[in-house]
Amino acid sequence: MTYHSTRGQAPILPFDDVLLSGLARDGGLYLPQAWPHFGASEIKAMAGLSYAELATRVMMPFLDGVIGEDEFADLVADTYKGFGHKAVAPLVQLSANDWLLELFHGPTLAFKDYALQLLGRLFDHVLKKRGERITIVGATSGDTGSAAIEACRDRANIDIVILHPKGRTSAVQRRQMTTVLSSNVHNIALEGSFDDCQDLVKVLFNDQPFRDRCRLSAVNSINWARILGQIVYYFAAGVALGAPERGLSFAVPTGNFGNVYAAVSARHLGLPIRQLVIGSNSNDILTRFFATGRMQSEGVVPTLSPSMDIQISSNFERYLFDLHKGDAAQVTARMGAFRQSGSFAVDDHLWAEARALFDAASFDDEKTLAVMRSLYEETGLLIDPHSAIGVAAGRARRRDETVPMVALATAHAAKFPDAVERATGIRPALPPRLADLFEREERYDVLPNDETAVKDYVAKVAG
Repeated sequence: MTYHSTRGQAPILPFDDVLLSGLARDGGLYLPQAWPHFGASEIKAMAGLSYAELATRVMMPFLDGVIGEDEFADLVADTYKGFGHKAVAPLVQLSANDWLLELFHGPTLAFKDYALQLLGRLFDHVLKKRGERITIVGATSGDTGSAAIEACRDRANIDIVILHPKGRTSAVQRRQMTTVLSSNVHNIALEGSFDDCQDLVKVLFNDQPFRDRCRLSAVNSINWARILGQIVYYFAAGVALGAPERGLSFAVPTGNFGNVYAAVSARHLGLPIRQLVIGSNSNDILTRFFATGRMQSEGVVPTLSPSMDIQISSNFERYLFDLHKGDAAQVTARMGAFRQSGSFAVDDHLWAEARALFDAASFDDEKTLAVMRSLYEETGLLIDPHSAIGVAAGRARRRDETVPMVALATAHAAKFPDAVERATGIRPALPPRLADLFEREERYDVLPNDETAVKDYVAKVAG
């Protein structure tokens, strides 16, 4: 198993080099050169496995001997043993054929834990073997940063720098990052939006001399290993609901397209996914694309679901590569147009192909609050704004009532207590392990949205 870039001009790499590289040297994103495939009998045999056993089975073909199966199984088992639910990613039934996949039982209460807790261990394993050290640089709209910091804190061979948009995360999200005082953890509150943070991270990676000198690596979903770790919970839900004999659909709240691209990947591997529904907030670039075939960036609007306050969906490039059947020149042209003008369009036949699998819907804050309120009244469940958008999108756009619809609950309600209280009148409490979060000391640095300032900061961290 080797990996190539969506832009076709970067070296072809094995898994461990892709893990440490993150972004390809041509600015593209890495994907496997050939997709493994699980037949019906192999998927059926996954029934009854623990989450860790299932994860090992799904991900092993992508490692191609870089890590031995026993070693990898131990890493995976260690990753999920501390999650707060025995099922790791439990399904909750909402109605006869509607389900909620709870992805908030990790240490930072968000779906990012499912991949990033593994990623931290993979980094450690590979770096120790090589005798190397890296500087991880990442951007977060709220959840990636805390999950990455939790995964990488106190690791001997890693320094980590996380950029978050100042004042545009929830207080819980911010404090989960800034109260980690480990010497290898560095937080930047950037005076800008998440898109600004993400853009600066890409600028750093695209400066090859700087990248090499500071030994940069990535934890954002531009890193293929992040997507790989997220494929697993789609298989877990699918097998639990009767795959391969039974097809299923997923509704995914997303801004950066990484979580839903993991579902696309699961489908490449043979999981019988019939429909994918994207849920957006008022920053609805993805919903508009699937309605028109045009990707058009607009200004970012702050919302109650800040993790989706995004207008540049980095992982869409991977799906664009799929749509263009691996034509890297076409992808490069589209992404170049987007960089210059904030817009590109795909040909009508490609748009029709995308629409055959995808639907999308967007919900403003008031509609989001209404969904949170109604779901609480119907079921007694408190859900966060992002998860509410997933539920609402699945209900609004499902094509076939006989096919199970699984909405992804991407964060614990207590990460967004103000919104939950506004919707339901109930303020959700943090779990005991985070009960003192607002009493902990914070440490972070405020920087302008300036390439030189961020480069100087990262260079100082990297030594």
